Amino acid sequence: THSARPAGGAKPDPGAKRARLREIAIRAKRCAETRALGSLRDQFVFAIGNPDADLMLIGEAPGAAEEQQHEPFVGPAGKLLDKIVGAMGFEREQIYISNIVKFRPSTGDGDQGTRNRKPTAEEMATSVGYVHEEIEVVEPKVIVALGGTAMEGLLGLEGGVGSHRSKFHTLRGVPVMVTYHPSYLLRSGENREKRKVWEDLLLVMEKLGVQISPRQRRYFL
Repeated sequence: THSARPAGGAKPDPGAKRARLREIAIRAKRCAETRALGSLRDQFVFAIGNPDADLMLIGEAPGAAEEQQHEPFVGPAGKLLDKIVGAMGFEREQIYISNIVKFRPSTGDGDQGTRNRKPTAEEMATSVGYVHEEIEVVEPKVIVALGGTAMEGLLGLEGGVGSHRSKFHTLRGVPVMVTYHPSYLLRSGENREKRKVWEDLLLVMEKLGVQISPRQRRYFL
């Protein structure tokens, strides 16, 4: 349930939501605490998508392609994510996509190239408050935490994704599904692992009240 939704189920104006998200982005970009870490690169990458989305996807941090295009999930993992979202029956524009950390973590050398590293707990701690604000504005019906870093940053859970997936957790009153990151699927290439992600997303679709065809239910079997 969404306590922030006005009585009678009316949704706030998406224009007003966009303005609030822009304001959060400005504060996240200028955040003195984040900047003071000195371990993140300079290019800011916020979020993208529908400010009134029912489904919100949250990853860990921008990589090389995201830094270049100023948009989350646009590299190889992003292309796979688009296919997964399409298989669920959504367009990218219909959902809201964000990351825990809004700057690409630096490897500490001048010529980082395409090498990425996962954000530290400290880096996530300075950024995750902005993500909580995004959730408050968007009011999604379901959140998907993509990968162990997002799981740790959002929910404070430790251990592997495998022990926390396939069931709903709760954050700020919103159901959260933890599943594997698309980059893990690219590395593994295994249909068995894709099926695990798909089973998690079938639960998400059910929670959203999306109609699931028999063909969709059989994907990756």
